[in-house]
Amino acid sequence: MARAAMLTFLLLALSAALAWATNPGFVARITEKGLDYARQEGVSALQQALSKITLPDFSGTFHVKHLGNVHYSFNSLVIRNFQLPNSQVVPIPKVGLKFSITDAFIQLDGKWHVHKGIVKDHGSFDLKVEGLSITVDLALGSDGSGRPTISTSGCSSHISNIRVHISGKLSWILKLFHEKIDSAFRKTMEGKICPVVSDSIKTKLQPFLETLDVTVKLDHTAGIDYSLIGPPDVTAESVDVDLKGEFFDLSHHSEIPFPPPALAFPVDNNLMVYFGISDYLFNTASFVYQQAGILVFTLTDDMIPKDFNIRLNTSSIGTLIPQVEKLYPDMLMTMRVSAPSAPFLTFTPSNISFTPVLDIQASAILPNASLAPLFLLSVTTTLSVKVAARSNRIIGNLLLSKIELTLKHSDVGPFSVALLDITVNYYISHILLPHVNDILGKGFPLPMLDHIEISDVVLQQHQNFLLFGANVHYT
Repeated sequence: MARAAMLTFLLLALSAALAWATNPGFVARITEKGLDYARQEGVSALQQALSKITLPDFSGTFHVKHLGNVHYSFNSLVIRNFQLPNSQVVPIPKVGLKFSITDAFIQLDGKWHVHKGIVKDHGSFDLKVEGLSITVDLALGSDGSGRPTISTSGCSSHISNIRVHISGKLSWILKLFHEKIDSAFRKTMEGKICPVVSDSIKTKLQPFLETLDVTVKLDHTAGIDYSLIGPPDVTAESVDVDLKGEFFDLSHHSEIPFPPPALAFPVDNNLMVYFGISDYLFNTASFVYQQAGILVFTLTDDMIPKDFNIRLNTSSIGTLIPQVEKLYPDMLMTMRVSAPSAPFLTFTPSNISFTPVLDIQASAILPNASLAPLFLLSVTTTLSVKVAARSNRIIGNLLLSKIELTLKHSDVGPFSVALLDITVNYYISHILLPHVNDILGKGFPLPMLDHIEISDVVLQQHQNFLLFGANVHYT
């Protein structure tokens, strides 16, 4: 019985650990519309690459009745036109992508030579390749640094028809053996296409994916880890890329002591890309900065607007708490605002809730510049949160709704904290929050590839995450 209970406990613990490890803090989804745009850009780049194919000179010998063996050669082969009119990309669930091109057209020309003993002739030719089809299987993965990878897992090409027009006095000899010539051209062209496709993916597309900055430094304290936690997940409608989506301390990359929640991504294909930004990402930011001692703000009298009656000195605060003025007459004060624990955001479809609890330590500044503690307040705040997008950054803004004060400790004797309600409310809403909103207004960057611009941005709140949708444009 004890063994069964222990086994059950271990299985539950393992299940919890796996769930903790696999849930992403950030999900990027490329929809069918996004894949189609990528296809268009890819075909344009591939067409340029294929247009630069260099074809080798080739020659041979064939037997002509009554003439014997005739030697021929084709050289100076130049592609004049390469069109890829029809293409599509299809997601293959759990496998990758299938990229196909049909009815492609190639036009090239060159020169030919034939000779039989002392009889020689030369001329020009033009060749049209019709019904060229190319099929490429693309495997998606991730490398050791957490960046996405793409590679060719299969490639084939087929030419339906070749038309050769040969001009010159002895061109009739070559026309007798057009099937052999067609076959030589077909074999040469088909042998060239897949290596060019594979090389383009390796040298153009893969380096482009490597521009994803999986580690973003924000300031001297923190960065964001946008590394992939596994290979992209391909479904019949989209490609989902799960990223760690986690703030970390630049001085030491320690584990976050709470797991990311599961994200129930809605089905929406109106835009090219969607980002699911978990509240986990925001909350790891709060945790990292709180642990680093950054969530501290010291308020002094020179920060208070001139038109506010209650100054931050013992004379002014003494009108509310007389013993402050009596113990420390005519002295300036400070209020040190800090977060004793990391404040967390919570996303629901209807709102974003944020209720940080703050400590406010009031102190008198003595003549020798040391601080004499006066009282310590606990302040529970209720804030309304607005999140917006600016270019490729997520920005925020906080607005104070209400506060609740509790006296945690007093060095000047008991007093009613209600007397400080208006004063603290003013200090927080007019001094502290503008400072915080300046920081939030800078926002943090989304994980984007180089030369990608976004438009038609939409933001939606969902349970545990923020949905960011956009169309993209490659510049």
